[in-house]
Amino acid sequence: MTHRREALLALLFALAVLAAAFAVPWLRFVLTLALAKGIAALGVMLLLRAGQVSFGHAMFVAFAAYAVAFLAGQVGEALLLLPLAILLAALLGLVIGLFVARYREIFFGMLNLALSMVFYSLLEKFYSITHGTDGMRVPAVTWAGMATERVGGEWAVLVAALVLAIGFALLARLYLASPLGEALQGIKTREARLEFMGLPPRRVLLVAYVLSAAMAGTAGALIALTTRHVTPLMGYWTASGELVFIVILGGAGGVLGPFLGAIAYELVRVYAAASVADAWQLILGAVLLAVILFARGGLFSLLRGRRA
Repeated sequence: MTHRREALLALLFALAVLAAAFAVPWLRFVLTLALAKGIAALGVMLLLRAGQVSFGHAMFVAFAAYAVAFLAGQVGEALLLLPLAILLAALLGLVIGLFVARYREIFFGMLNLALSMVFYSLLEKFYSITHGTDGMRVPAVTWAGMATERVGGEWAVLVAALVLAIGFALLARLYLASPLGEALQGIKTREARLEFMGLPPRRVLLVAYVLSAAMAGTAGALIALTTRHVTPLMGYWTASGELVFIVILGGAGGVLGPFLGAIAYELVRVYAAASVADAWQLILGAVLLAVILFARGGLFSLLRGRRA
């Protein structure tokens, strides 16, 4: 796919999101959540390129969300809160990545899961700090120094999520085309070849891990600014599994896949919960099964096949 086609596809994607938000006002909230989760799923997809599955990336989502909740009262400016939360999530990813980058396959996945559950327990048990399962309310913030009402705030977060989604998608595209990004495939196949070429596999995986943690932190900050309420459930293991579900649904063949999967996931969940409240998980499972059977490359493979 050429750079011109990628730019055109990104523009069409942005226009489609904005048009849907204009046409159906209640979709602003759903699309913002979808874009945020798409960014987090994009980070999970980077690790999948190396053959590693993280079952604990919701930890970075929750960490950034709580960072926004704690700092919103002191900072108060969304355009400062977002990069600050992303930076903190990246630093946490660096600390944890130095440890987990030593391991591969099931050990990599389970260590991430274990660490995320430890963080979830801390959020739940330290009630005097985090308010436990009740969660924390995120104070109102300004955007570029301007206070916004409910509708204005929804549009501000949606536009910020859209800009960040396109930015991270382009960054991921450039990263995967770089030598470090190409080296991720070497971790998946045979690490010894990377060592012979002078590329330490741990360092290659660590870079991808920190970048994926920053993306997950971006998602957490956007979700916190959207819902104005954070709870420990944002870091629970099911939230991490949701990100993996989104990647499989959308497809890992291109950077657009996670966003297609996230939008499809949120729309199916909203309509399924409204129609069959007690069995919406069954409908989601059926959708994923249909994708696995008829589009093994995810929704992105259907788009790519139609274009071909």
